[in-house]
Amino acid sequence: MPIRIPDALPATDQLASENIFVMTEYRAMHQDIRPLRVVLLNLMPTKIATETQILRKLSNTPLQIEITLLRMASHDAKNVSEQHLETFYRTFDLIESLHFDGMIITGAPVELLEFEDVDYWPELCEIMEWSRTHVHSTLHICWGAQAGIYYHYGICKHELSAKVSGVFEHRQIKPTSPLLRGFDDFFWAPHSRYTEVRAEDIDRHPHLELLAVSDEVGVYIAKSTNSRHFFVFGHPEYDRATLNSEYERDIARGLDIAMPANYYPGDDPSNAPRANWRAHAQLLYTNWLNYYVYQTTPYEVERAGTEEAEQLDEDAAHQVNVAKAAAKRAQAKAASQNVASDASMAPGKRASSNASEFIRAANEDDDGYDPYSDRREEPPLFEPDPWK
Repeated sequence: MPIRIPDALPATDQLASENIFVMTEYRAMHQDIRPLRVVLLNLMPTKIATETQILRKLSNTPLQIEITLLRMASHDAKNVSEQHLETFYRTFDLIESLHFDGMIITGAPVELLEFEDVDYWPELCEIMEWSRTHVHSTLHICWGAQAGIYYHYGICKHELSAKVSGVFEHRQIKPTSPLLRGFDDFFWAPHSRYTEVRAEDIDRHPHLELLAVSDEVGVYIAKSTNSRHFFVFGHPEYDRATLNSEYERDIARGLDIAMPANYYPGDDPSNAPRANWRAHAQLLYTNWLNYYVYQTTPYEVERAGTEEAEQLDEDAAHQVNVAKAAAKRAQAKAASQNVASDASMAPGKRASSNASEFIRAANEDDDGYDPYSDRREEPPLFEPDPWK
């Protein structure tokens, strides 16, 4: 399914050349479905490259997505033309009355500054506060994740002794989370940062949980227990050559920097870098959009993020938990009956299994989302037999 972006956005031609289905605004207007509204707050100086990287991930899903590009009004971007910003980006004052199904906040090269010393920090705080009542689910990336987890939950970042750069192996902490559905037990992801958020600080917070970590570089993914905030401390959206470009840039600046780890074959920068993270990167974005945005956001987008929607979601989650408990009791009762009946059956025959056990594992999801909870009770396809 397509991603919906402005017709003349520079990323359009690049994505189309990669055989990615990009729908123009004109064509999207003639479809009778509501696209998901996702706002991308792009804090990176290389805005066009970042747009393309993230839009590439958002596009490869069976969903139509309407993208709004957002920039900081309180910061002068120096690496992109003003014409590009004026044409494709909006400032917060133009969208603050709107509601969105999802929001993505990117990283930014300001890690070594205290949050309060970043020139656009007051505006970013205003946007993050606004997201609590106007956005259904927010995905924070790298420095955006550090800023978000600090603002919303008071978790501080810590400076590292040297820059973390490279592609590192990670392991799942919570394999039952839908965000990690389809992930291998161990997987790879890029990191590029000077600071970290520590796992023990997240683990101690009652409203946060760890999803994936690296034994080498620490936390990769965390989330809020209500699934409104997701924090990804790496760069899953990076292209194959992004770390190489950053490395060459740092060398040109005369920085004493190590080459990206686990990136160049034979640790030789003259070799073309490997890209062994793209499948899991795509799964991460697809799972977030599907399970935490599309499946749970209100159909009336004006209710996204509102207290009313939150209460309805809490009520729905409660009903799901009640239904799960009842199903488990029924399954246990049926299992005990089957054991009793098996003893009296002729050799070679066995009782049929409870059908509900084939629907989904009991521990498949403990994030409050049940893919079967919103199914309508359909009438029978044929008239019931009146003689039975």
